[in-house]
Amino acid sequence: MKKNKAASLVLASAMALSLTACGGGGGSAQPAESGGSDAPAAQEGGVSLSIWSPTDKEAVEKWWVEKIGEWNAEHPEIQVSREAIDRSDSYAYENKITTAVTSNDLPDIFFVDGPAVSYYAGNGIIVPITQFFSEEDLSDFAASTVAQCTYDGELYAISATESSVALYYNKDYLSACGVDVADIESRTLDNPLTWSELAEIAEKCTTADYVGTHIIMDHGEGLPYALEPMFISNGKDFVSEDGSQADGYVNSSECVETAEYLANLIANGYANIDPIQDEFLNGACATMLGGSWDVAILEGSADFEWGVTYYPVSDKTKKAVSPCGDWSAAVSKDCKNVEAAGEFLQWLMSTDNVATYAAAVAKPATRTSSYETEAMAEYKEGARALFVEQLQNTAVPRPRTPSYSVFSTKFAESMTNIFSVAASSHTVDTAEIQSELDAVAEAFKEDYDMYYAQ
Repeated sequence: MKKNKAASLVLASAMALSLTACGGGGGSAQPAESGGSDAPAAQEGGVSLSIWSPTDKEAVEKWWVEKIGEWNAEHPEIQVSREAIDRSDSYAYENKITTAVTSNDLPDIFFVDGPAVSYYAGNGIIVPITQFFSEEDLSDFAASTVAQCTYDGELYAISATESSVALYYNKDYLSACGVDVADIESRTLDNPLTWSELAEIAEKCTTADYVGTHIIMDHGEGLPYALEPMFISNGKDFVSEDGSQADGYVNSSECVETAEYLANLIANGYANIDPIQDEFLNGACATMLGGSWDVAILEGSADFEWGVTYYPVSDKTKKAVSPCGDWSAAVSKDCKNVEAAGEFLQWLMSTDNVATYAAAVAKPATRTSSYETEAMAEYKEGARALFVEQLQNTAVPRPRTPSYSVFSTKFAESMTNIFSVAASSHTVDTAEIQSELDAVAEAFKEDYDMYYAQ
């Protein structure tokens, strides 16, 4: 397989991914250190390990300080430090990695977003960590997490938390519009709302003051992240299973049909083309394809009764699919002691550590056993439990291909074009949709064939 693009291109396209699709992960906190800017001095003959990850909320930064302190006290032979890198500038973290890749000065361990794992692995920037996690260990992680972190048959990263998307609904407003809320509340993972049912609800609830639904998180990574399950549910994923082809997949008749359905929601005025912030929270839309991170926001701020139900399915297949993906820890090519780094990751990703980290960051945990701990008690019922149920049963990671960033950027551009035509003309042009998705397939092919094909 071809690898290693020119240094100036190493991360330029991969880091175009918008991490907002995972419910944030950065934050505007100032750069911080956990355990000091340099790794603490290990005992004579010992190892010092460095970690990079984005800054996060105060509770998460506190967790890192406590955990690294705990590890260092118990392991004088392997001392660890972490540099927390500010992401208030959207690409500050990614730019720092880019510079380190080209100068061969990466930390021993660094965190990457889920869909970028294949890119880093395919370009030799991170190394396999399969040997450090047994089959028994991995069976405790969500299958989608393991799949997301696997490339070419090897585990290259590991995650403590996950994300998901489901359908939120305003109970008060739906009831006022004559929608049977009790029916929505009765739905199960085996009997979710269908596309036609969602469209019917959206039609009933669209007025001069409300739109029926919210389907656009942003015009970047939020489009493939939040909408890919619809394409899979209708019969075709964006890219082939081996990550080598998009032609015949993203531009297939099934995907054109899915794009038509989504464009019709825009054309009919049931959804806005602009990714309006807090549209659901502020009472401007009746339903929303929203993230698992929105639960805490709504609990703290919503002044109406709301609920959440499973991700809608294609009428044709009834196949339940949901999104996933989050930050993952990987060992860099510049790590001088992979064994020590692997030992630390084994400890970092233990049941209890995953549980307390997930609780601090307010995201679902990747390990099933973590939900048996007190730290994850909130995920036993209600909206949080629904997201866990999806993650453990219907989650599908974004395409595992080193050309994902090129795909993502072009797909977001093409879907925005499709939605723009629908919004301005109030019609859906099938030929235009086919042309736009053909262009996505061609952009993918050009990148994959140039850098990664055999």
